[in-house]
Amino acid sequence: MEHFSYFSEIEEHFQRRRGSILICSPLDWALMEVWKEAGIPLEAVLRGIDAAFDKYDRRVKKSRKVNSLAYCQQEVLAAMEDVNEAAMGSKRDPGATSIPNADVAAYFERNALQMEACRDGATPLLALIAEQAATLRELAGQCKASETPADLEELERRMTVMEEKLFAGLWSHASDAELMDARTQAERELAPYRGKMSGAQIDQLLRQYGNKRLLEAHNLPRLSLFYL
Repeated sequence: MEHFSYFSEIEEHFQRRRGSILICSPLDWALMEVWKEAGIPLEAVLRGIDAAFDKYDRRVKKSRKVNSLAYCQQEVLAAMEDVNEAAMGSKRDPGATSIPNADVAAYFERNALQMEACRDGATPLLALIAEQAATLRELAGQCKASETPADLEELERRMTVMEEKLFAGLWSHASDAELMDARTQAERELAPYRGKMSGAQIDQLLRQYGNKRLLEAHNLPRLSLFYL
């Protein structure tokens, strides 16, 4: 895993190119998650943002500012193809990224504490959350006790599985009103940029937006090490 500051670097680069501080919207964060899950390297995302803004800056008429990462979607995908072609045949060094075990353990403990504070939800959902909090504390203990660096790739796979189970639980126990509200807001934000995305990309983005809204509703953390 090459970059654990994936989201913060994208956010900061987008703000820098825009020329003013703009807090990323839930839709922007959902789109970043779509890019991450699609395996789009950070380098490609940053190049795509630059290319999108370079084109915008060359426009004679600028009716409105760029207010969403969705404006950069097509350029990010194009940059991904360029980066993949350039990297063809090369291999990444799996040991290039290292995070101290103490930092990983603290991250797991922080997320466990937040999950243990959750009291809102159906009994099966709360049982799942409690089980995952216990797993995080166990992993934190293992990180503290180990004298060798943690296997970040393996831990990230573990977090991915746990998140998928958590999302499944949240969706199955969410009310129709919650899901409709999340979809309505996402579609409203996405409307100006639909032409830049395929149907599959839109569906994935709406799903990620819903995931984020459900986590926020229950005050639950993301588990992926990308959020460390």
